[in-house]
Amino acid sequence: MTDAKTLSAETWDVVVVGGGNAGLCAAIEAAETGARVVILEGAPKVYRGGNSRHTRNFRCMHHGPLGPLIDTYDEEEFWQDLLRVTKGETDESLARHVIRQSAECLPWMEAHGVRFQKSLSGTLSLDRTNAFFLGGGKALVNAYYLTAQDLGVTVAYEATVKHVGIDAAKATHLEVDLAGETVTVKGRAFVLASGGFQSDLDWLARAWGPAAKNFLIRGTPYNRGLVLKDMLDHGAETVGDPTQCHAVAIDGRAPKYDGGIVTRLDCVPFSIVVNKDGDRFYDEGEDVWPKRYAIWGRLVAAQPDQVAYSIIDSRSIDLFMPSVYPPVTADTIPGLAQQLGLPGPKLQQTIEAFNAACRPGTFHPQELDGVATEGITPPKTNWARPIAEPPFYAYELRPGVTFTYLGLKVDLKARTTGPQGQYDNIWSAGEMMAGSILGQGYLAGFGMTIGTVFGRIAGQEAAAHVA
Repeated sequence: MTDAKTLSAETWDVVVVGGGNAGLCAAIEAAETGARVVILEGAPKVYRGGNSRHTRNFRCMHHGPLGPLIDTYDEEEFWQDLLRVTKGETDESLARHVIRQSAECLPWMEAHGVRFQKSLSGTLSLDRTNAFFLGGGKALVNAYYLTAQDLGVTVAYEATVKHVGIDAAKATHLEVDLAGETVTVKGRAFVLASGGFQSDLDWLARAWGPAAKNFLIRGTPYNRGLVLKDMLDHGAETVGDPTQCHAVAIDGRAPKYDGGIVTRLDCVPFSIVVNKDGDRFYDEGEDVWPKRYAIWGRLVAAQPDQVAYSIIDSRSIDLFMPSVYPPVTADTIPGLAQQLGLPGPKLQQTIEAFNAACRPGTFHPQELDGVATEGITPPKTNWARPIAEPPFYAYELRPGVTFTYLGLKVDLKARTTGPQGQYDNIWSAGEMMAGSILGQGYLAGFGMTIGTVFGRIAGQEAAAHVA
């Protein structure tokens, strides 16, 4: 482990705060210019990589086949997909910049040790839009750390940045807690890539209210927003709403922190979802799952006690990615309700009303099929088949927060903005600035795209500043 004496002995060319995808991309780009680079990673080595280690893929513009990607996914389609999920809450110039630059990322990633595989099948089939990492996000993180090591990048683990020292418009040093010892780390350029504040439940509760105490944090427990808060105290310009976040519906049995992607449930499109009172509250078949899965965390968060239940029958149990926990199972709806603690007569009534509203059609689980309900609110606009074939299955849903969207404002070169204009030597990348582009909603794989594009830019710009 890097010791305090090593960290404080010199003035580093580029200091990168955060050891996830964005920080690693920045460190690699800077080190390739010959800059002396240090990464300050708040987690222990075994948990390094932030939320990136829980990822599986990234979204990529391309014209024609590229690596594991098939056909074409052009700028305008990519932009329209983003526009739909954000409902216009995005900075178009930054968003289009990410989209265009994403075309260069896959070859760069391969050149730096990342390997890809064919797209997974099932409801997350994204073989035209998203490239899947062989071995998942953990393999990607490990590949980047090996590349960084080969380039001479120094890494300090359990290095929690407590304060950014700023003189006028220039950062001068960081105050770092290194395994209980306070260390001053000096640098010429700084890249802030330490994520959002989602693991600070008190901060979440101040934004959301007491309901946030019931949220599960499926991402890393080390993203507590310490650097973000310090920059806010400095008067740095921010973007995003503290109540907006990447929040998905996850299994209610997941751990409070760090459950990761395996806790997500993909059964919603083939189910009905009810709250604790046995009432449906949203269209489960609104769109294909990769474009809608990230809205369900907020939907569940708005329900009583921040809990909901996805209910399917035997015809649908094999149509989605297997869950890490087995479903609750019963041969009857009243039996299922009893196990879930739901009002049995009300659940039976809700299902009977839904079944009666289902209209005939040709069911296609992998595409919008128009098999819909009629005369019921809320409607189900696709994949609406009666819940009628026993045994019946259910999953408890809870909001699972991955990362928050409140962050630092940046320009196209990833430079951050202070109270008097742009800082001279502070850049930001990844989840710490993603709120500029993700004002609300989420598009599968896009967080990794933002982190890769702006991480690379931040590293390039920081190194150029030093040179």
